[in-house]
Amino acid sequence: MHTLSMVIRHEDLLKLAIAALLSLIIGIERELKKKPVGLKTCLVISTFSCLLTIISIDTAYSTPPRDEINITMDPLRLAAQIVSGIGFLGAGVILRRGNDSITGLTTAAIIWGAAGIGIAVGAGFYLEAVTTVIIVVVGIKVVAPFLMKIGPKRIRMRELYLKARIPKKENIEDLLKFMEDQEMVIDNIRITGDNLNYDVVIRFSTLLKENTYTVFDTFQALPYIQKIEIEILS
Repeated sequence: MHTLSMVIRHEDLLKLAIAALLSLIIGIERELKKKPVGLKTCLVISTFSCLLTIISIDTAYSTPPRDEINITMDPLRLAAQIVSGIGFLGAGVILRRGNDSITGLTTAAIIWGAAGIGIAVGAGFYLEAVTTVIIVVVGIKVVAPFLMKIGPKRIRMRELYLKARIPKKENIEDLLKFMEDQEMVIDNIRITGDNLNYDVVIRFSTLLKENTYTVFDTFQALPYIQKIEIEILS
């Protein structure tokens, strides 16, 4: 009995170590992009998810039967609650910014995925967990950038936020016509102002052939633009 318990203990330690290692691979990718969920967060989520899965499975199978009580235990019942509970963490990193853009969706998905890796390893699905991490990392670091370069035009477009001050109302039409000629796709437009100045806020998509400075200079060169602010959203 003592030898068996030591084998199980060693296997559980191995599971925790594998879950931690796989989570670090995902965490490094987040750290390189300076995202809020990095090495430490992924490590904690994945390792503790693995621990709870181990506890859930071991408890279900190690609880001795009792003749007077008929209890049916689900070995993954506790692990199932991890998936629901981790949603609160994911919701905390999804932000709606002042320019109406939504950020943090990939980060929230990484949080959910880190928990999934921990559950998979804790349940003994080592190969599946390793394969999943490889697919996710390759997808984020290789496939997505590849499609951004040679994929369909709409995928290669970057989303930008433009805020400009224009003196005359008719210049707004000139600006929209200019953007149309430049093959820029307008997603949203908001106009505020009075008889003296108009503030135009536009969220649009375009192909960044060079860099943000080129786009900034292109708009700034327009004679009716008094003040301009540009931000890359994606």
